[in-house]
Amino acid sequence: MELKDKKVMVVGTGISGIGAVKLLNTAHADVYLYDGNENVDKTAVIKKLGENKAHLLVGAEYKNISDSIELLVISPGVPIDSQLVLEFKEKKVPVWGEIELAYNFEKGKVLAITGTNGKTTTTALIGEIVKAYNEKTFVVGNIGNSYTGEVCKTAADSITVAEISSFQLESVESFCPAVSAILNITPDHLNRHHTMECYACTKERICENQTSSGVCVLNYDDERLREFGNRLEQSQDKARVIWFSRLSKPKRGLFMSEDMIMYTDGTAEKEMLNVHDMNLLGTHNYENVMAAIGVAKSAGIPDDIIISRVKGFKAVEHRIEYVAKKNGVMYYNDSKGTNPEAAVKAIEAMSRPTILIGGGYDKGSEFDLYVKAFKDRVKLLVLIGQTSDKIEECARRHGFTSIVRAQSLKEVVKICAERAVPGDAVLLSPACASWGMFENYEQRGNMFKEFVNAL
Repeated sequence: MELKDKKVMVVGTGISGIGAVKLLNTAHADVYLYDGNENVDKTAVIKKLGENKAHLLVGAEYKNISDSIELLVISPGVPIDSQLVLEFKEKKVPVWGEIELAYNFEKGKVLAITGTNGKTTTTALIGEIVKAYNEKTFVVGNIGNSYTGEVCKTAADSITVAEISSFQLESVESFCPAVSAILNITPDHLNRHHTMECYACTKERICENQTSSGVCVLNYDDERLREFGNRLEQSQDKARVIWFSRLSKPKRGLFMSEDMIMYTDGTAEKEMLNVHDMNLLGTHNYENVMAAIGVAKSAGIPDDIIISRVKGFKAVEHRIEYVAKKNGVMYYNDSKGTNPEAAVKAIEAMSRPTILIGGGYDKGSEFDLYVKAFKDRVKLLVLIGQTSDKIEECARRHGFTSIVRAQSLKEVVKICAERAVPGDAVLLSPACASWGMFENYEQRGNMFKEFVNAL
C-alpha cells in the first residue's frame, strides 16, 4: 500500500505505537496517534514521540476524524475483536498490526518463527547462525528490537529473523516470509483468543501467504501441526514442509537418533551434531535446535556454519538462565516461562531437588500439567501473585502439599534461601504472565537475579 499522504490512525502509545508513528513518518503519511485513556498524560506521550510527528487523540476524540481514516494500525495489545477495531472494520478500513506495517517496508528476505513455547530461544539461535553467514541480518521481536524500528535498515540482500506472536498474526494480510516455522501449539492466551481452535488457526497464519517457493518448518510431534503440515503437503501451491521430531523419524527433516541430531532429505541421512556438544539444557531445546537447523538449512546457510553456531550458543536471558551458586544451591531464572507448558520444560531440565517459584497474572490457564511435572523433582512450591489460590488448589488436588505463600519477590527469594540445602536448585518458572506485579517478564527476571545475587 502506498502510504504517502494517507490518513493513518495508530492505536496505542507504547513502544510499538511510537515505532509505528516513526515508520509512518518516513512514508510521509498523515499520522494520528490514539490512546483510549482520556486521562493519559499527553505531555508524557508527546515527550515519547520526540521528533516524530502525529496528531494526538485520546478518549472519544477519534470520532471527530474516524470517517477520514484510511488505515488503522494497532499495537499487539489491542485485540482484533475490540469494539474500536470492529468499528473501523465495518467502515471497510484496513487494519494492520506492527508486522504487516513493517513488512510493507521490507526489502530483503524474512525468516519468521512462532509457537507457544521456544520462540525466543529459537529466534535468537537462528539469528546467530544467519549473522555468521550474512552480516546484513536483523533479529526482531520480543527479544529486543521491534520490526518497525529495524525494517528501514533492510536491503535486497539482507535477512530479517522475526519472532512473531499470535497477537501479531491476528492482523497479517500480505506478510510472506521466505521460511516460516511453527514450533508447537499448546493452550495459551485463551483470554484473548477465546478458543483453542482460534488460537491455533491464528498461529497457522504465519504461512498463509507462502507459495511452493517457500518453506514451513513444523513440529512432527505436535498432533495439530502434523495434521496442518499434511494439508500443506497435499496442496501444490502452499509452502513446502520440513519436519523436526524428537520422538519419530519424519520423511524429510530433522530427527533424533539416540543423542545425535540427524537430517534426511527423504533419501540420504546425515549426522548434524551430538546434543552433548550443545550448551543448552533440556530435551525441549533439542526441538528448538532442530527447528533452527531446519530454518537455517531452508534459507541456504551451509551446514558447517550452522553446527558451529549451535555448539557455541548459550541460553537466552530469562529462559532457564543460570544465575548463581549460593551456599551450594543453584539458582535459575526462567521468568519467560509464562505458561504451564513452558514451565514444564524448565522443571524437566532440573537434575537436582528443586524449590519452584510459581504464580502471577491469570491468562486463563489450567495448571494440571505444571503440577504433574513436579513428580520427585520439586520439593517445595513457593507461590506469589494472582494465581496463587488456583495453583495451590490444583497442587493439593494432585496430592502435592509442600506449599508456601509469599507477598513479594524479595520475600520469595528469602524463603528459598532459608529452605534450600546444598545440592538443591531454586527455579523461578512461574507458568504465568508477569502483569499486575511487574511491567513484564524481563523486569521480574531481573529483580529475581538482583535479589539472588545479593544473598
